[in-house]
Amino acid sequence: MSNLTDLPRLSAATIAALPISVRRPTYDREAVTPGIVHLGIGAFCRAHLGVYTDEVLATGVKDWGIVGVDLLALDMRAALKPQDCLYTKLERIAGEDRLQVIGSFLDILTTIDQETEVLALMCRPDIRIITITVTEKGYCQDAATGTLDETHPAIRADLENPRTPKTVPGLLTEAIRRRREQGVPAFTVLSCDNLAQNGVTARRIVTRFAELVDPDLGGFVAATIAFPCTMVDRITPATRDAERDAVKAGLGLVDAWPVVTEPFRQWVIEDNFPTGRPAWEKAGAILTDDVHPFETMKLRCLNGAHSLLAYLSVLLGIETVAEAMADPHLPRVIRRLWDEDLIATVPPVPGTDVTAYTHDLEGRFVNPEIRHLTIQISSDGSQKLGPRWLEAAGEILAEGGCPKVIPLGVAAWALFLLRSDGNGRTWGVADPIAERLTAIAAANAHSAAALVDGLLAVREIFPEGVAANPAFHAAVVARVEAIRRFGARGAIEAFLAE
Repeated sequence: MSNLTDLPRLSAATIAALPISVRRPTYDREAVTPGIVHLGIGAFCRAHLGVYTDEVLATGVKDWGIVGVDLLALDMRAALKPQDCLYTKLERIAGEDRLQVIGSFLDILTTIDQETEVLALMCRPDIRIITITVTEKGYCQDAATGTLDETHPAIRADLENPRTPKTVPGLLTEAIRRRREQGVPAFTVLSCDNLAQNGVTARRIVTRFAELVDPDLGGFVAATIAFPCTMVDRITPATRDAERDAVKAGLGLVDAWPVVTEPFRQWVIEDNFPTGRPAWEKAGAILTDDVHPFETMKLRCLNGAHSLLAYLSVLLGIETVAEAMADPHLPRVIRRLWDEDLIATVPPVPGTDVTAYTHDLEGRFVNPEIRHLTIQISSDGSQKLGPRWLEAAGEILAEGGCPKVIPLGVAAWALFLLRSDGNGRTWGVADPIAERLTAIAAANAHSAAALVDGLLAVREIFPEGVAANPAFHAAVVARVEAIRRFGARGAIEAFLAE
C-alpha cells in the first residue's frame, strides 16, 4: 500500500487546494440528496455510473445523489468515508493522465454491519432507483436454466430468513415488500452488470425469489417493478499503488482508492423508468427502446475478444491486454475472430458500423497505461463463454457453418483449466464451478478428445446445439491437439497460416 500519511487526505475540507488543472464538483454537494442506492460499489460503478451522475448533478439537479452499498467487505467504506466519499477518476492514455474528482456518491454503507440501515435507506420514498454491479455471480442464477439457483446456500439462507437478507435478490425483495407494506411507491431496478439482457435477468431472478417468499409478492414484483436493460462499456482495471501514487502526485493530496480507467465510455439504457431518472443523456448516455443490438455488439466483439486474448495469453505467459496486443500474433487472431466469426452475428446497431467498432477496439486494447490483467479477464468463464462466444457459435452452426476461431478459444479455455502449462508455470482458476471444471479437466487430461467430451458435456456452459455438433467438436479437439503438440505459440502460428 502506498504511503497515505505524508500528505493531507482528499476531502471536502481539502478539495479547494487542488491544482486548477484537476476537475472537481462545481455543484454544492451539501445541497444534494440521494435518489439512487447502488448495490456492489467497486471500481466499475465509480468509473461509469458515478461519473455520468456527477455530470448530471453539475447541471443543477439536486435529488439524484448516490449512496453506495458494499456487499462483501469493509474496505471501500474505510477508504472513502474519511474522504467524504470523494474519489478521483484517473483517465490514462499514452503520455497523458487526466484527473477528475467525483462527488456523486454521498455515503457508503455495508451490509456486513449496517444491514438495518441499508434496508431502511432502500425504503425511503426519495430513493427511486436501485442500481446494481455485482457481476454474474451476484445474481445467484442457475447457469443451465438462467433461473434462480434455489439450491445456492446463500439463497437458501435468505429464504429461511427473508427479513434479514444477505443476497441481492433477497435485499431487493425485502425492500420491495417493506415499501409495499408502508405504502411507498416502488423503485426501479437498474442492472449495470456486463451480462446479456441484464434487466431481464434481474427481473427473472428477483421475481422468482419473491414468489418463493410469498406468491402474492412475486405477482406484485412482476406487475409493478421496472427492470430496464443497459449496456455498459468502459475498461476499468483494478487500482494499484502505482495509480495511487500518480493521483497523489497530481492532486497534492492522498486518495486512498482512486479509480483508473480509459477515456472511452458508453452507456446505452432502455428508457423505462416509471419512478423517474436523472437526465443521463446530458452526460452522453444513449436512451433507447431496445438495448439488445448494442449489448450483443459489445459482449461479442469487446468481451469476446478479451476472453480469447485472456486464455491464450495465460497459456503464453502474457500478463496484460496491452502486452497481448504487442504480441506478433495475437492481434491477428482477434482480428480473425471478429472478421470470420463474430461481426456477421451482430444485429444492426443504430448509428454504428460494427466493423469500424472493432477497429476502435484495437486502439483501446493497445493502451499501455491501462494495465488490464489477462488472469482477471479469465475469471468466471463458465458464465462468460455463452454470451461472448457460444451464442454466436450456435447461430453459425444453425446456418450450416462452423466457427473458425471460437474453437481455438474453447481449446485455450479447456487447457487453462489444467492450471499449468506443463513446464512448471501455474495459475489459479476463479469460477463459480471451478472445482467441478478443474476436476473434469484433470480427469481427462490424458486425451484431447476426452478433455473436450468432458467439458462440452457441461450443459450450464455448452448448449446441446453446440456441444453435439460434430464439426464444432472436431474443431475444438483439433485445436487442443495442436496446442498440446506444438505449444500455444506454435498452435497459434499454425492457425494463422491456414
